[in-house]
Amino acid sequence: MIVDVHTHLPTHNDAVPESEMEHDTAMRPGRQVRLTNSVDDYLDAMGPVDFAFVFGIAPRPGEDTVQVLRNRGNVNDAAAGLAARAPDKIIGFMSVHPDEPDVIEEIERSAHDLGLRGMKLGPNYQGFDPVLENAFRVYGKAQELGLPIVFHQGTSPFPDAPLRYAHPMVMDEIAAEFRDLKIVMAHIAHPWHVDCVNIIRKHPNVYADVSGALIRPWQAYHAFMHAYEWGMLHKLLFASDFPVTTPAETIDFLRGLNDYARKFHLPELPEDELEAIIERDSLELLGLR
Repeated sequence: MIVDVHTHLPTHNDAVPESEMEHDTAMRPGRQVRLTNSVDDYLDAMGPVDFAFVFGIAPRPGEDTVQVLRNRGNVNDAAAGLAARAPDKIIGFMSVHPDEPDVIEEIERSAHDLGLRGMKLGPNYQGFDPVLENAFRVYGKAQELGLPIVFHQGTSPFPDAPLRYAHPMVMDEIAAEFRDLKIVMAHIAHPWHVDCVNIIRKHPNVYADVSGALIRPWQAYHAFMHAYEWGMLHKLLFASDFPVTTPAETIDFLRGLNDYARKFHLPELPEDELEAIIERDSLELLGLR
């Protein structure tokens, strides 16, 4: 079984018109990322996986999108709609902004009416402090409803995205307060993977996903080796970060990581543990089955 725990909503239901094609060069150095994708593009990219978590990122109150991606409208309705297209494969996650006055009602609507089964938050992109009272209300509700939360962790190329809102040490505070909340720290919190590994080691219900790791192979190698030395490879979850990278690319990267090590005369990682990341049952770990 392969579960991709980190994919972003496509921007279009149908084929993207040429006039609406958008690309980004900051997310993936040396290669363009196509930001506008159709549902068919998304489903084609998910071909190698058995399950995929899909989500948007809720904008700040009064705004209609976040800078990192191009989703507009209610991202929770969109996630539910996409999950309905492939209900045996796609698992919809909600996103909310803690400063919205009806945030608790939206969480309940998304869980009970839309059938969304987890939550995605990017405090740095959404512009909220993740350790203030409004945010803690959201985490408390998620814990009550059994909704795992995928947090954006790590750096960002956007000047208005505060890095301190996405630092792993914030997760230490949140996990200590909400002991039963399942948390996924995205991107192994690059470039703070050492701190990330320390957090997933400390807290039983906190995991890290490997989304986007292949973009910077030296940093990724160091992150995986650090996790191995601390006995934490079993807490790394497979993820792609579509559309920035795809599941197929991520699988190839993990299976080729020791080729990279041999090329530069570095210690190798256990092949069986790298394969286990690909085949990890994240549904079971996150309480979704």
